[in-house]
Amino acid sequence: VQLQASGGGLVQAGGSLRLSCEASGSVFSIKAMGWYRQAPGKQRDLVAHITDGGATNYAVAVKGRFTISRDNAKNTVYLQMNSLEPEDTAIYYCSVVASRTGPYFRYWGQGTLVTVSS
Repeated sequence: VQLQASGGGLVQAGGSLRLSCEASGSVFSIKAMGWYRQAPGKQRDLVAHITDGGATNYAVAVKGRFTISRDNAKNTVYLQMNSLEPEDTAIYYCSVVASRTGPYFRYWGQGTLVTVSS
């Protein structure tokens, strides 16, 4: 399973960005999809998560500002980020729990950089 993330970039504080991540490569079934981020010198943390049933959860720091969604027909997960703050600057990684033929495994995308200037 390959994950291709896009949509990162440079934005001023208060601005918005929309990240996309498409899963490809003989994907049979996708359970959970999510976004994580890693700022310089920090660990990778969960930003938002969505199940195959559409249930979502968010990190406290982004709740009310970010929205995660998915298009099952396109095997794609989105992250709409509004009211961005300099503290949101990080590399954002998408991740899915997917099955190709049997057991489920977690897969990671290559990351997309989001930089928020003050």
